[in-house]
Amino acid sequence: MVSGPYDFVVVGGGTAGLVLATRLSEDPSQRILVLEAGADHSEDPRVKTPAFYSALMKTEVDWGFQTADQPGLNGRIINLNQDNPWANPSIGVGAFSNLASIDPVRRERSHAAKTYYNSAKDRKNLHVLTNAVVEKVLLKEHSTEAIGVQYCYKSETKTVTASKEVIIAAGALQSPKLLELSGIGNADLLDGHNIKVTKNLPGVGENLQDHLVCDLVFDAVDDLETLDPLQEPGGLEQATHEYMTNHAGLLTSAGIKTYAYMPVTKHLSGEGREALKKLLQQNRPQGGESSDQSQSRARAYYEVAENTLFSGDQPSTAYLTAIAQNPIAPDPDTGKPLPPVAGRYVTIAAVLSQPLSRGSTHIKSNDVSEAPAIDPRYLTNPVDIEIYTEHILYLHTIAASPPLNSLFKRPLNLSTPLAHFTDSDGAKRYIRSRAISMWHPAGTCAMLPEEKGGVVNTELKVYGVQNLRVVDSSVVPLLPPGNLQSTVYAVAEKAASLVKQEYELK
Repeated sequence: MVSGPYDFVVVGGGTAGLVLATRLSEDPSQRILVLEAGADHSEDPRVKTPAFYSALMKTEVDWGFQTADQPGLNGRIINLNQDNPWANPSIGVGAFSNLASIDPVRRERSHAAKTYYNSAKDRKNLHVLTNAVVEKVLLKEHSTEAIGVQYCYKSETKTVTASKEVIIAAGALQSPKLLELSGIGNADLLDGHNIKVTKNLPGVGENLQDHLVCDLVFDAVDDLETLDPLQEPGGLEQATHEYMTNHAGLLTSAGIKTYAYMPVTKHLSGEGREALKKLLQQNRPQGGESSDQSQSRARAYYEVAENTLFSGDQPSTAYLTAIAQNPIAPDPDTGKPLPPVAGRYVTIAAVLSQPLSRGSTHIKSNDVSEAPAIDPRYLTNPVDIEIYTEHILYLHTIAASPPLNSLFKRPLNLSTPLAHFTDSDGAKRYIRSRAISMWHPAGTCAMLPEEKGGVVNTELKVYGVQNLRVVDSSVVPLLPPGNLQSTVYAVAEKAASLVKQEYELK
């Protein structure tokens, strides 16, 4: 149980929160509390077993977040499967991980709870409370100084104080929600929900970025070992026995076998490069000194995009392969979930690594139990769909090239008729009907100058509020091309160093 007072209160027990709490507790004179909304399912086989990650979706450990209708994806609502982190600490609050993060010895999923917290959990100065939903940050009366948090535990409202800092590590969708519920955000939005404004910070919840992934599924040759037998009761039973007995077999893999990063310029002719440059210029955000924060921020991002897209050595996509059919993406012909199909399959996918489209996530009311309104605005920037189309077209080239083509039956059989596209228009139709989230949201509490829509400064301190930091993927101002897990580990380690330096901790 919580027994204050504490020096630091960390909100969120995912990748960032557990790394930070573990590091701060290295000084035995400091008392650290982590409040986590999820239950402790760390021993759940679905969590520990690499191939079982999809079994966690739409269960008691999934927040069940969904986007608003996405015009860029044929009006579809996209599931943002975000688990309560103590059910799956590697992909929960604070980050979305590469599901191939696997302990090479035990063949179990590796995550912050296992590699950081387990080594520190017996420290008397570190407490973690699960099933504790933080409702708001507490501020000193007539002040903008954070002094603790209010949370709900076992249906009771409680408070806890932090003598030094409150640190929010609730992830790109939950951290802005908590700030807004605490009166920190766009004043007009807060007024509309009858929340007292502590700090007018319009950048909170803005600048949402995410990776899209779109795939093609091919019939594999009969002698290729894939994960598809796990869809069948007999195959799953056999694989489970092998894993539980020897930590071997199909369940030791999350399915993703390879990653390859590539720039779009590798696919473009000279004429194509010029067309892309023209498209960028046509969609460049305009405005002078008086333009709003989003325009100022977008212009800066465009400069980065132009430099990276045409450098020739910076990726605009990640190609990946999975030795199985994709159980998550919808049927592009109907928009409905695809049921498992008997057989053996290989999936080849492309991830849009550096999207220019920007969205938002905001509270719908002052009710902490209500999910935020999430609108990534996928593919609303015309540059994104053109770049993505080039990469999706190239998937056919990859599949037809040796030695990869030796894995497929000939002719190349695809899982759905719409996937047999041969030109840009067909590829665009397929993308808009098939693409889903890669679950890498970022940027919603961006580390930028306040006048450009920033929420935190270079020390991750919230502008205009004392003793309050944000440490998770929401502070990353520009989505990196790769998976976010390693970035969030780095952010948390850097944050720990900043805090230790400021307070002269061990």
